[in-house]
Formats: sequence, C-alpha cells, structure tokens
Amino acid sequence: MRTAIISDIHSNLSALEAVLADIEQRKVQRIICLGDLIGYGPDPVACADLVAERCEWSLLGNHDFGVLYEPTNFNSAAEQAAYWTRRQFEAAAKEDTIAGERRWNFLGHLKVRVNDNNYLCVHGSPRRPINEYLFPDDAINNPHKLESIFGRFDRMCLVGHTHHPGVFTEDQEFWKPDELPDRTFNVDPVQKAIINPGSVGQPRDGDPRASYAILDTDAGEDKHRIEFHRLPYDIDITVAKIHAIPELHDWLGDRLLEGR
Repeated sequence: MRTAIISDIHSNLSALEAVLADIEQRKVQRIICLGDLIGYGPDPVACADLVAERCEWSLLGNHDFGVLYEPTNFNSAAEQAAYWTRRQFEAAAKEDTIAGERRWNFLGHLKVRVNDNNYLCVHGSPRRPINEYLFPDDAINNPHKLESIFGRFDRMCLVGHTHHPGVFTEDQEFWKPDELPDRTFNVDPVQKAIINPGSVGQPRDGDPRASYAILDTDAGEDKHRIEFHRLPYDIDITVAKIHAIPELHDWLGDRLLEGR
C-alpha cells in the first residue's frame, strides 16, 4: 500500500491541486492529511471540499481549530485571516445550505489523533497534538523535549505544523530530505522516528515548492519507506489572490515566494 501524506495546505488551492495531480500520476492508493487545511490562504472552502473528497481522513490543526472555535495565540495577520476564513464558510453555507451542512460536519469531525497502521498521526506532537511545534533545531537545543515526546508513542509518528519536512530519529538527530539517499527514509523496525512531510501550501524551509511525502508499505511490515517529494506550482496565482483580499495581509502572499 502506498499512502500519500499531506499537511498544512493553508487554503492554497493552486498548491493543493498540483500535489493531488502528482499523487494521482504516481498511482498512490490513499491520501491522509495531518491538518491545517485552512487559514492564511485565499481558497479555504475549495480546499476543505477537496480534502473531504480525496483524503481518507484528516486531522485538526491549530488553524482549523482557530477558524472553528477561537484563534488563540495567533499573530494579528493569522488572527485576521482566521476570522475572514470563517466568514467564507458562513457565506458559502448561506448560498448552498446542503453543501454547507456537509462542510461544517466534515470540519467539526476532524480528528485530533489517529493510529494508522501503527503510525501515530498528530498535527503538532504526541505530547500536545494540536499546538506543539517540533522544530529541526530541537534535535540540538531541546534534547529533554525530544526525549519526553519520543516516550509518548510506541513506534512511528507522523506530524505536521512546522512546515519543515524531515525525520527525527530516536538518537535525537534531524535529517532533511536532501540529506537522505534518494530523498527516502527507510523505516527501522526497531528504532522510533518522527516524520514530517512538510507543507503543501506554505513551506518554511526556504524552498517555495509544495512538499508532501509517500509512505510505501508494499515491501512488507519491516521494510516501510518514506519518500519525500517537492514540486512547483503557480505561486503567483495564490499571491495575487491574497493581495486582492483586504482582510489578508500581503505578507501572507509574499512569504510564499521565498518559502518562509
């Protein structure tokens, strides 16, 4: 079985469509989403509908939570985007009540954590599944934090949230995809690891291309592998849409051009 792992779409329809097309071309059997479907970007309704249609399940990210409930601990641009995003769902529900009810039901049932074939899946971390960040430099600067987090799951963990793709190993190292042979991580059947597929719609590792990963379990239980993928998309379309919406800060579009 090949499973595409997407995360942190952030209402970027152009990026999501490019990733879904790439996944389809690779004939991947299923797709899962680690959260933050919405927030920041200009196309929240379309992105939520696509995830609902194409993904087997999706998690609740902190921006999904902020739109549905309250955007706590957000900067002003993120908070304003969350309130604007909520209004888009409300307006869409007035135009089509049946689709709106289906959409709200989908968003309201986003999961906080899922155990998928012995992979614990959370948006943030096993310790705080919605809000805790696992940054690459935690491998050097926060060894006690990583030790605590690795104690919260049994074997493998999939996370999003930081928009930085890569792998934390149990010996407290972080491997960027470019540091892995063929951008592929071979899962050790004994050693624990935490895998982040990166962000579809708002990469922050200096590479503006959309990021996602594929979990390949076809070789057997002890020979799983994670393939990291990057692909370009029409960033200018998303940037122009953001710039055209007064409630969305121009910076939310400008940062996409730099992958920040």
